[in-house]
Amino acid sequence: MANIKSFILLVLLFEITSCSAQKTAVDKPAIKPIESIKLAMTPELLWQVKRVSGVSISIDGSQVIYRVSSPNVEENKFSSKLYSISINGGTPSEVSSTETIIQNKNISPDGKYKLMDKAVKINAVHGFDFHPDLQKSTAQIYTSLDYRHWDTWNDGTFNHVFYGTTNASEDNYIDILENEPYNCPQKPFGGDEDYIWNPDSKNIIYVSKKLKGTQAAQSTNTDLYQYNIETRQTNNLTESNKGYDTQPTYSVNGDLAYLSMKTDGFEADKNDIKVLYNGITTNLTAQWDESVQSYIWANDGTRLYFTAAVDGTLQLFEVDFPGKTKRMPVVQQLTKGEWDVNAILGQTGDLLVVTRVSLNRAAEIYTYHLKTQKWTQLTDVNKDLYGNVANSQTERRYVTTTDGKKMLVWVVYPPGFDKNKKYPTLLYCQGGPQSALTQFYSYRWNLHLMASQGYIVVAPNRRGMPGHGVDWNHQISKDWGGQNIQDYLSAIDDIVKEPYVDKTRLGAVGASYGGYSVFYLAGVHNKRFKTFIAHDGIFNTQSMYGTTEEMFFVNYDLGGPYWEEKNKKSYTDFNPVHHVAKWDTPIYIIQGGNDFRVPLGQGLEAYNAAQIKGIKSKFLYLPDENHWVIKPQNSLVWQREFFKWLEETL
Repeated sequence: MANIKSFILLVLLFEITSCSAQKTAVDKPAIKPIESIKLAMTPELLWQVKRVSGVSISIDGSQVIYRVSSPNVEENKFSSKLYSISINGGTPSEVSSTETIIQNKNISPDGKYKLMDKAVKINAVHGFDFHPDLQKSTAQIYTSLDYRHWDTWNDGTFNHVFYGTTNASEDNYIDILENEPYNCPQKPFGGDEDYIWNPDSKNIIYVSKKLKGTQAAQSTNTDLYQYNIETRQTNNLTESNKGYDTQPTYSVNGDLAYLSMKTDGFEADKNDIKVLYNGITTNLTAQWDESVQSYIWANDGTRLYFTAAVDGTLQLFEVDFPGKTKRMPVVQQLTKGEWDVNAILGQTGDLLVVTRVSLNRAAEIYTYHLKTQKWTQLTDVNKDLYGNVANSQTERRYVTTTDGKKMLVWVVYPPGFDKNKKYPTLLYCQGGPQSALTQFYSYRWNLHLMASQGYIVVAPNRRGMPGHGVDWNHQISKDWGGQNIQDYLSAIDDIVKEPYVDKTRLGAVGASYGGYSVFYLAGVHNKRFKTFIAHDGIFNTQSMYGTTEEMFFVNYDLGGPYWEEKNKKSYTDFNPVHHVAKWDTPIYIIQGGNDFRVPLGQGLEAYNAAQIKGIKSKFLYLPDENHWVIKPQNSLVWQREFFKWLEETL
């Protein structure tokens, strides 16, 4: 693996060779030189990348409001600023307040009322709640599940929505959940998108899972509720559906759209767009064989625009809304390219405003012209940084799996790739397990960064990933160690046929289900790999079932409890712990202390096993991180340790 100096020399040599070829071989295509002399992406450079997120389009449709967050490694925090830029491009200007620029969705359409949310103490949990004379007690007492979630212990508080007149003190606002032990916004990631005004200004629509304790931990059944501010009565609008119902929005014509999954307990089920019109619910994407990620109404209310995974990318789609006619809705793909459209901010005229990323570039704001199909980039906040960084090369590769299917595999090559050389190669194992593997840009699992250190990265769209049909996505549930593991092996076995792959220097890396994949492969890889890295991976499916917090996930994906005979395979054949006897390869195990989804014990069990077996192993413990790594300095430690391990073992 070349360091920066040797990389620059390689670039110079390549350019000299290229220039010579252009002079002497006029009858052959000239070798395309690398873009000037550029540096390889490094962890330190990655943590100088500014992060762009869209906020909204201005009320008059002339401006795009967006946020730029900048990491400060020295102070171990982020700072952020708001900017506006013309919808036609130009020089951005800093915004101090958005109050008069963008529509405040929390103000009722008639301007009389305002919505807000805050945490409300409902349940007694702490020792001092039960024993008032022991106010210094740190005890916590529970009588049901749902006692902790993601990275936070349940302290007896619930997120509630309040409303009041715009001139009233918020202390006098009315709680629409009236001390019920349910959340809106949903924990841990819900925001004010979980509640909206009806256009009549008399009703509030909100999302909530109205289940308690153990029942709540085993279900995904969120519903849309309508609260009337005059009668203070609540009506469940989606009672007949037992899965996720989320993201309610109204069209300009007053039609209510939302996203809906039908299967209770299956958090990665097909996500459809439904519309409630004149008391009738229509599923607009029922006949379409993919899953919706996000959507907006068209300005005229005749159609909806949405994003979805397709063939290893995230693209823009539209579906028309037939209204009261019996005509079937038609879904059309609008865009195609080697990038991801990961958010739609809104529409102004014939322009959709979106954020777009690729493996080489972080998110920026773009417009897409619906008639001319023209893309225009509005922001380029990392232009100077990327101007000095060489791009990696990305290739689509299609591999035949062991059951005869065609599987997309992304292959990412180092900058300055030379097919006459041999390169160490990493198999990247995606998490989820039902997460799309697209042209994503990660600040941890950054495939461009890995390739820039001199590795070829192989990223298979194995079974379980959206973007290849619903059946492909659903297949992985209850089959964790089955066909999808064979998909990984098919991908790496295919790439090692290439002369530029050093098949004696293969590694496998991944997090979450990707970490499970690494632990599992470590016992079945049959000497293919020379090193492994597993972050927050499931090592023991039985103890995972006994300690994770969202029971619906393990109930659906593993089949249910380990003591039920029907689920035996998930806890025996597909349990990495039962294959540890065959472990014989160096492994680095990384674990977040505040990860309640894949709890600390998973990493500890795996590290203990490796150490007792005498396998070269290392343990990185991040006590204040959850299932992710958020803090800048912890993230840099992670990156440096990741590549240091690969240098030592690969």
